[in-house]
Amino acid sequence: MSGAATVLVVQNSAQGGPGRWGGWLAEAGVEVEVVRGDTGAAVPPRLSHQALVVLGGGYLPDDDERAPWLAGTRELMRQALEDEVPVFGICLGGQMLAQVAGGKVAGEQGEPEFGSTVLTMRPEAAHDPLFQGLPEHPTALENHVDAVVQLPPQAHWLASSERCPYQAFRVGQAAWGVQFHPEATPERIPEWSEERMRRYGMDRAELHRVATEQDPAAARVWRSVALRFAAQVKGNRSPV
Repeated sequence: MSGAATVLVVQNSAQGGPGRWGGWLAEAGVEVEVVRGDTGAAVPPRLSHQALVVLGGGYLPDDDERAPWLAGTRELMRQALEDEVPVFGICLGGQMLAQVAGGKVAGEQGEPEFGSTVLTMRPEAAHDPLFQGLPEHPTALENHVDAVVQLPPQAHWLASSERCPYQAFRVGQAAWGVQFHPEATPERIPEWSEERMRRYGMDRAELHRVATEQDPAAARVWRSVALRFAAQVKGNRSPV
């Protein structure tokens, strides 16, 4: 790695890479190092980067039997919170942030969400470093059946949706969790299990059509959030 600010990204599934989030961070001058827990790659015991990003995956945050690298990832999350290192958790990563910080997560909770989903920004978002000034009702891609059911104490609740109240939140000054997928593009949807979509009464082709139509506006919103997160990362340049 060069002297640039760097982010450690923990990837939990073959399809769940950093996507355009990584590209947006690079655009802002932040380097990304990906560790693939799902391939057996070791998660480092200590965080030596300027930020931590934990991506999604088909697990609960403490599903250590099926995904043994999650235990080490939780330790990195705890360290980042303790040291006030910037964190961004997506889907499983957001659930992990909630759990590590004292909230609760439940499997098969409420109604599932798939495809492009309308979010509602809460009043608290107006004062958040990443979410301030966003449209009141942006859209974002969703693909989840598990959910945060209780936010951590003192968390800042930033966004909700009709089916899932805790779509975005902040813990402390520099740790954000989201249930949706700002890194994913509609091109991912045709890769989703058609059988799984039918089981939940979803038309995969229609999900793809709607998401593609709404993506240009959504991409502008989440790119701005990624660039703001990059600014937080670049502000954390002291050794960790």
